[in-house]
Amino acid sequence: MNGTKVFEDSYCGVFAKQDEFLECLESIGRNSFWERKKSKNLRLVPITDDSRVAEELREKYAEEGLDEGIITDTILNTGLLLKVRNQYYPVRCCAIKSILDRAGISGAGLRRVEKNVYARILNDCLKVAKGEALLRISEGKVSAVLGGDCHDYAVLNMEQIFMHSVEYFNSEFKGCTWLGGFYEHDMASALWELSGEDKLLEAYQKELCLHGKEPEEMKPAVRITTSDTGSGGANIYPMLLSGNGNTTINLGSPLRLGHRNGTRISDFDEQLKMLYGKYQLAAGNLVKLLSVEILNPVNCMKGVMDRLGIARKYEAEAVELFKAQYGEDPCTAHEIYFGISEILYMLACEGEEGSKIARMEENIARALSIHWTDYDIPGDYKW
Repeated sequence: MNGTKVFEDSYCGVFAKQDEFLECLESIGRNSFWERKKSKNLRLVPITDDSRVAEELREKYAEEGLDEGIITDTILNTGLLLKVRNQYYPVRCCAIKSILDRAGISGAGLRRVEKNVYARILNDCLKVAKGEALLRISEGKVSAVLGGDCHDYAVLNMEQIFMHSVEYFNSEFKGCTWLGGFYEHDMASALWELSGEDKLLEAYQKELCLHGKEPEEMKPAVRITTSDTGSGGANIYPMLLSGNGNTTINLGSPLRLGHRNGTRISDFDEQLKMLYGKYQLAAGNLVKLLSVEILNPVNCMKGVMDRLGIARKYEAEAVELFKAQYGEDPCTAHEIYFGISEILYMLACEGEEGSKIARMEENIARALSIHWTDYDIPGDYKW
């Protein structure tokens, strides 16, 4: 269940209007800041509802007019505070991976130990950690503990990334239309349709005709995703909206800009200028699939989805839909890729979080670079 208050770990804001999306990012920016600390001075402290530290923090929050719900939500989720000298910061779920990175440890087994043991293990490692840590404090919680040395993480303002995107799209693509966006603590994303820009898909449509296929209704689109918690850079994805249902088709090969040392918003502006040319290259990924003949499409589809690690539930639904639309006769990898992309529509219909859909888009796009014929195997497929 999604939280309704921004400080909640489960918060997910979905925005049908562009202005509301940008206003949300602006508000979060006002209530957030970056802070550098010595990694070896960081400590984790477990917090429970009846602990002394919880009582002290509630008194402090009441005096300072802060929402005590921040403490309650932390107890229900991570159950951890980050202590820096005498200052306590509630820890958000999305910060855990970066804290483990700072401590130089990993392992699923850590999640199974008690909170006080968990904290003690990390604290022993943090005591000998080198360098500085860059803390992202957002809406009253630690969202990330990143590398804070001069060669490490470079901050890219999230609001500026989307503001610059809007300005560029409006100036260069006259038919630009907002389709939707979302904000979650470890990802923000927005999708625009680029109506009236037929040249972006002209080469692809010609190839469809040359291969004897009637082009469905299709429109170019672009998705921007970014994060300020270390989970991803500022990425620009050329997309395709296909059919009456506007199924999103990821064309692969995004323009990626990592949070590397020295990266600035001007570097993102340069990436935006490359979008037009990127469409021509990206559409070529689909064109290649038109020449890949598949004799056993259902088995091939199952094998590719297994390779991508797609959940069996969605695999089965996508296969049944594909069989209903195309049957089991030989076809090309192009049809199968579109069939796999129907999973995105399924996720949207189920009301899944935006980040799950965006990550599934990227995951499915990995199929553009695999050897499809390796999965063209006859016989009964073993799920």
